[in-house]
Amino acid sequence: MRVKVFLILILSFLTSCKGQSNEAKNNKESETKKKTIENPKTNNLNTEFDSDTKTIHIIVALCDNKYQGIVPVPKSMGNGQDPKNNLYWGTAYGIKTYFKRSSEWTLIKQVEIDSFILERLIFKHNNQNYYIVADAYNGKNIKNATETFLRSSAGIIKDTLKIGDKTIGIKGNSKLISYIGHDGLMDFNLQENFINTDNKTRDVIILACYSKSYFQPHLKNSKVNPLVWTTGLMAPEAYTIHDAITGYIKDETNDDIRLRAAKAYHRYQKCGLKAAKNLLVTN
Repeated sequence: MRVKVFLILILSFLTSCKGQSNEAKNNKESETKKKTIENPKTNNLNTEFDSDTKTIHIIVALCDNKYQGIVPVPKSMGNGQDPKNNLYWGTAYGIKTYFKRSSEWTLIKQVEIDSFILERLIFKHNNQNYYIVADAYNGKNIKNATETFLRSSAGIIKDTLKIGDKTIGIKGNSKLISYIGHDGLMDFNLQENFINTDNKTRDVIILACYSKSYFQPHLKNSKVNPLVWTTGLMAPEAYTIHDAITGYIKDETNDDIRLRAAKAYHRYQKCGLKAAKNLLVTN
């Protein structure tokens, strides 16, 4: 079992970004569907939601050997159309598996959404009035996932979700929004300006290679509070955001949250705490 876990750690590190690669091109039909699903005008909903309930929205671009500029991993882990076995979702340190095993969270619902969001998980914190909504985006739609994260962070798109008799906020209605996966901004350009729409500051965590360098220009007018983002190559696995969220719910400072993330990364990657702190930065 230890050998298997070690192998997964090695493979996840190998999915670090190659650098500048060609943009994965989807066909015209997919692009048309994408614009329809994520049109800011149609997704900026004004539906009321329970503002006393806090939501953390995690957007995961599934690891994809074919459509992303990554160092290829074994076929099953790098199939961006298969959440069950995907490196960032279904393996031991993927979002789904890791949070399901957490003593802090309980999975209350999982559902297939569409060809873009292949699976949605909803977790409830065991002691606090917090929900996590985690979306597994089809790996070939990484650009769509990135745009959704950026638009949500600026409040351009907002949405709600019904859970029992409670309505919670997601996307731009979330308290914390996170992006997990390959840094697609190394592969494609975005022309949209992500300008804050409501003067609200949203907290963000971006676990992707060199995320500070690549995401910062797009977020400069979004009025976000970056809790954790990165300065180099990294394995965007669930333990880092899990422990960061633990501090976040305790209302810790940015520095304390970032330290929790760095300690978790060092614990699993064995890279040294100093190296982890240099990699995972805040503000």
